[in-house]
Amino acid sequence: MKKLILLATLVFTTMTNAQEVTKIVPQVSVTGEGKIKVKPDQVSINFGVENLGKDATEVKKLNDETVDKVMKFIKKFGIPTSDFQTTNVSLQRNYDYDKKKYNYRAYQNINILLKDITKYDELMMGLVDTGINNIDNVEFKSSKIEDFRSQARKEAMKDAKHKAEDYVSVLNQKIGKAITISDNSVNVYYPQRAMMKYDMAVADGAGANQETLAVGEIEVTANVSVSFSLE
Repeated sequence: MKKLILLATLVFTTMTNAQEVTKIVPQVSVTGEGKIKVKPDQVSINFGVENLGKDATEVKKLNDETVDKVMKFIKKFGIPTSDFQTTNVSLQRNYDYDKKKYNYRAYQNINILLKDITKYDELMMGLVDTGINNIDNVEFKSSKIEDFRSQARKEAMKDAKHKAEDYVSVLNQKIGKAITISDNSVNVYYPQRAMMKYDMAVADGAGANQETLAVGEIEVTANVSVSFSLE
């Protein structure tokens, strides 16, 4: 008899627990987006030095001489060693099918993080004077990007809450606590890029006093999915 009572108790407890697990909680699920417009205060410049010729040793020598001038100028300009770096060095042998001869190409890439955008034109003029002949990429950045990401996330949550309140207001209900929160952000920071080939004519001083950079704004975004309980 005791065994039957114990078994019945277990069955009742199991059924009760199952009902609690399957109990539907009224809720509303929405998405929210936050966007922050930011004026950049830094610029990343990726540029290169390239030389072509018939002799590998001579081509490399010419390239190394220019790179040496570039490095000395960067240091004299006052950029810390932590803010510039060689990103690629290559010496290639290529075959010219028209002339049926081999030639050589020496190339070196350098990246600079300039933390004072107002000095951009001065820096670029100096680099051109040293002999660089390629600018591969210019990217605007913000030194306070993590703070702006945090702001964007908060704005996304506010947007989600506002949407949820709109939905339930017509039902004469209110939203309660958040049940689940999911971060759907893939790219929360969109740096503004400028792909360009620098006009080497400025090396003659033609554009020394001209403004050549439109900084604009960069965008920081966040996206969330939130489920609120209904009251």
